[in-house]
Amino acid sequence: MNVQILCEARNYEDTVGEKIKKEERPDFHLSPRTGWMNDPNGFSFFDGRYHLFYQYYPYEPKWGPMHWGHAVSSDLLHWEYLPAALAPGEVYDEDGCFSGSAIALPDGRQLLMYTGVAKEMQTQCLAVGNGLDYVKYEKNPVIDQKKLPEGCSKTDFRDPKIWRKSNGEYCCVVGNCTSDGDGHILLYASKDGFQWEFKRVLASNQNRFGKMWECPDFFCLNGKWVLLVSPQDMLPKDFEYHNGNGTLCLIGDYDENTDVFTEQADQTVDYGIDFYAPQTILTPDGRRVMIGWMQNWDTCNLRSPEELWMGQMSLPRELSIRNGRLYQQPIRELEKMRKNPVTHKNVVFSGCIHLDGISGRKIDMELTLRPGNVQEMYHKFTLWFAQNEQYHTSLSFRPKESILKIDRKFSGSRRAIIHQRRSRVRSTNGELKMRMILDRFSAEIFVNDGEQVMTATMYTEQEAEEITFFADGMVSMDILKYEL
Repeated sequence: MNVQILCEARNYEDTVGEKIKKEERPDFHLSPRTGWMNDPNGFSFFDGRYHLFYQYYPYEPKWGPMHWGHAVSSDLLHWEYLPAALAPGEVYDEDGCFSGSAIALPDGRQLLMYTGVAKEMQTQCLAVGNGLDYVKYEKNPVIDQKKLPEGCSKTDFRDPKIWRKSNGEYCCVVGNCTSDGDGHILLYASKDGFQWEFKRVLASNQNRFGKMWECPDFFCLNGKWVLLVSPQDMLPKDFEYHNGNGTLCLIGDYDENTDVFTEQADQTVDYGIDFYAPQTILTPDGRRVMIGWMQNWDTCNLRSPEELWMGQMSLPRELSIRNGRLYQQPIRELEKMRKNPVTHKNVVFSGCIHLDGISGRKIDMELTLRPGNVQEMYHKFTLWFAQNEQYHTSLSFRPKESILKIDRKFSGSRRAIIHQRRSRVRSTNGELKMRMILDRFSAEIFVNDGEQVMTATMYTEQEAEEITFFADGMVSMDILKYEL
């Protein structure tokens, strides 16, 4: 194993990481120790702590030869950086250690499974370690082009997600596409986690959702099976799928004996601007928790190149299925951070108002909207936040169309990139329930108890912390706001 490249990365992150002040980072969202972050990797519980690895280029705040950054946490909100876990440098991964996953082995070691990239060839590789240091497997790669079915791409073959069946068999799903670029997910199996064989194509796009399917995750939830994938180059389908790089949830049934997955429903995972490549974990107390890269490939130049870090992870979200749909709620550990509650009940207003005690950039705020006049529906509700005289980001709702929009074009960006998303939400008689989590550089809005989520990053100066409410027509509003 080429340890010099890893040692250089560790020395660099030790030196430069100390230059980034705590208040210059998100407070409870993981950001890279230095440089660049994208996909979450190896999301797992090992040796009494949660481990989260991430796609990482420590030397600049932009994408480069991929390493694996590493952090641990006891509550999934407060993170401790560990030294970088993987660096490129072998014949099979000299161009990058791409995304993958982790699992505990019966002998007490942790197994990392990742994609090695070399000369545009992508293969699946292993590393074994103790939660701090990892050694690449001497027989890498363990899944190469020889174990690809006919007609599959050798250059787009990545992001293995590993799990273990109740009978002890190891399985992994890997993103791939056909020779003409149509995405599908491949299923592999192993008796020991080290020797792998192809089983079948688990799911096929059939030209429905974008092109190449990246970053698959596959798990059982509330009696159903869920396949999460991140398709590239999606086309919009009404308000359900945005164009570009999105996140897709397929819900169905899975026969563990025949390995047949039968789709029954599909939906968007996040309806906002910045969410991609999610990965999940089953917590020790039985919750299925998801975390994603809180960024978008089309908005990666949002920050100034002089900054020392770029990229964040989303708030961890507890998943459930209700009425055949994926629901997401902020992880319950966040409630322990709540303090200084401020309540306003039945605030009836039209035009612009400010409310006592309602401001801030690290808050957890619940809002319930309804018409202030039962005889006449209001036309629009808008919430401006991260606001001062120059900047703001907005969340607006039009009840007659049931359209919710997030817009950050006045947040201080110097680039004409994607700044807004709209979503059709479920609303009856102009009523809507929302919960908004702000953390310095991001906003996550959970609609109707997690039926939908809209996520966006914004790098507005921290002094912009005002919150303004506007109604075109009469709105009645309840608010419960906490500091975090």
